[in-house]
Amino acid sequence: MPRANTISRTFAALSDPTRLTILARLAKQGEMTVQDIARPFAMSLPAVSQHLKVLEQAGLISRSRIGQQRPCRLEPERLAAAQAWLDNTRAAWDTRLDRLETFLASTKDKADDK
Repeated sequence: MPRANTISRTFAALSDPTRLTILARLAKQGEMTVQDIARPFAMSLPAVSQHLKVLEQAGLISRSRIGQQRPCRLEPERLAAAQAWLDNTRAAWDTRLDRLETFLASTKDKADDK
């Protein structure tokens, strides 16, 4: 299970709609250059680069260097780690809610007996 700081950084990176769009495009189209990623956005190339930096620091993308180009690729392992954290948290809450439901049913049964 990833450390809390890693998960926090992942969810912070995922909290921005521009970064979500970038990830969706990388998932659909595969490796892309920074210029290709920036094309549909109405923002400067440095602004897009800043979004890419956040995604890279969160481990959601990686960048390589091919000559002058810096292609980016999705790193699905980090998304899988975030999904595992969500699944684990959901399972814990499902267990708690099941116990609460059982408790409330037993409380209702006791109240009905009086």
